Amino acid sequence: MLYFRRSILSLLLVFASAASVAQEKANTRTGLVLDEASRINTEALFAATLYDLDNRPVQFSSHRGRPMVVNFWARWCAPCRVEIPELVALQQRKTGVDVIGINIESAAEPVRDFARAYDVNYPVYLTRQSGIDLMRSLNNDKAGLPFTVVINRQGAVVASRMGAMTREQLDISVERALR
Repeated sequence: MLYFRRSILSLLLVFASAASVAQEKANTRTGLVLDEASRINTEALFAATLYDLDNRPVQFSSHRGRPMVVNFWARWCAPCRVEIPELVALQQRKTGVDVIGINIESAAEPVRDFARAYDVNYPVYLTRQSGIDLMRSLNNDKAGLPFTVVINRQGAVVASRMGAMTREQLDISVERALR
């Protein structure tokens, strides 16, 4: 009987390990950080005071309770320029997930002009000098751009990615945010 229990336990461990490996492969396949994302602390983000494109302060906590795709970017970032049309299209699809752009620059006017030129249809906020620290608080230790975190209604990160996101990656992230 003891041998039988150990065999069952061994089989369960093998299945759990295989499931873990399959999940890691899925993460590699999608290019998204999924499992580890839930361990990212969003308190610094929700505590942040950002600035709209008219230089008015905005408490990011006003977005709490909504599923969202939060994208950090800059005008000079080439991959950001590639990704923005995908974010615009995501916002147009009205998926139930808010798209929010967080620009790491200081001056509102050039960012506002850029947003108009790219037909950005979602809110864009400026971090001014706190952008790098804010990204690092969300586990982007290298402070690379673009950087995206996808947050569910409970305020937990369900997916993240450093680098431009494709439509497929955005769709997977939206699905996870709405669970």
